[in-house]
Amino acid sequence: MAPPDGDRYRHGMADAGRAEVGRWVLGAWDAFLAQAAAVDLGAPTRLPGWRAQEVCVHLGSWPDHTALADVVASARAGGTGSPPDVDATNARVTAAHRDASRAEVLAALRRNREATVRYLAEEPAALDTSPAVAVVGRLPVLSVVLGQAYELAVHGLDLTACGAPPVPPDVLQAGLAALADVTGALAAGTGTVAGATLATPEGGWAFAAGTDGWTVRRVPPGRVPGPAVEAPAALLLEAASGRVNPVAALARRRLCAHDLAGLLALAPVVQAAPGIPGGPVLQLAARTLGGAGGLLRWRR
Repeated sequence: MAPPDGDRYRHGMADAGRAEVGRWVLGAWDAFLAQAAAVDLGAPTRLPGWRAQEVCVHLGSWPDHTALADVVASARAGGTGSPPDVDATNARVTAAHRDASRAEVLAALRRNREATVRYLAEEPAALDTSPAVAVVGRLPVLSVVLGQAYELAVHGLDLTACGAPPVPPDVLQAGLAALADVTGALAAGTGTVAGATLATPEGGWAFAAGTDGWTVRRVPPGRVPGPAVEAPAALLLEAASGRVNPVAALARRRLCAHDLAGLLALAPVVQAAPGIPGGPVLQLAARTLGGAGGLLRWRR
């Protein structure tokens, strides 16, 4: 992840500090907890075979599933090993707790939020930039912590689709910040020198990766230069997570891609981490330049 002289290596959102990251991720937790408290956990979601119960169960902390503690342990052990099989883990956890009561499920969600609070308050700051094995590869611990905001925003949209209150705009932006940070981290980790902007009508987030790490910055509303994917925040998250087909969204002009050739420079990230959040959007560039360009509308 970082070279020995890590003081000169940039670590994306971690460089903004724990207070900033904590503000985004804990706000996302609070919003999701409010959604979970309001939704019928027995309601089916748009995820095949998953009710709201399964969505919430796999985001909780259980005696047999302590995701953040596992990440911290990985960092302390040097960040070695292989990423866990996320599908197998989800299947195991949701099967074990599919009959948990509503009170137990909500308590498990609160425990996971509390684990994040404890990390931010108690663990040494040096751990923030230490590499840990996460589901998409090796990431700094604080990037994994912020990555919860992406998952909470996406699954918040899943709950909204089955009757929960809408995901607040700030949580959607937190999810995009996490997406930009993780993509930048993985790009830097593969030696990819590239970047892109995730743009929405309310503004967005840009990341740039290079040999000295990666940066993430907030961008204001308006036209952005260089490689970018532009759409409403919820649609960007749904395209990044595979809930919406980005090629179809582009063809229907719901999503706009700028400088697809620049986006294609990020293709090595998808090859190195096939399950990366945002992979469907990055694959869009390869598919479009590979022959579908005449069918799709894109702008430089």
